[in-house]
Amino acid sequence: MANEKNLVPFTSEQSHEKAVENGRKGGIKSGESKRNRKMLRDCIDYLLEREDPTKLNEDGTPMSGAEQLAYNLFVKALVETDTAKAAKAFEVLRDTAGQKPVDKVMIADVEASVIAEVEAMVNDDEGASG
Repeated sequence: MANEKNLVPFTSEQSHEKAVENGRKGGIKSGESKRNRKMLRDCIDYLLEREDPTKLNEDGTPMSGAEQLAYNLFVKALVETDTAKAAKAFEVLRDTAGQKPVDKVMIADVEASVIAEVEAMVNDDEGASG
């Protein structure tokens, strides 16, 4: 992401050559950033696929980095005493397994009188329970 302080906006006072030079510099920096992100992704992929002979599956085969992460996250969800942290670990496991519930948003045209009626019911319920 660009650092706003480092950006030089194009103005009519700037020469075409200067604008081209600034664009070239930005392109070079963008390429460097992309190469760095790719290198990081490649390193993470390597670590996730790499087998660790000190950690074994139930069948005696070495666990991969991904298997170790999944197992450790599973254990954290089970034994974490902080409910919020345990819930977050569970959510990551659930979502990664492809079981994330679908969020649905409904947009509808509703008459103002219906909205007022629903708001009144909600406000009455809050007053009764609080």
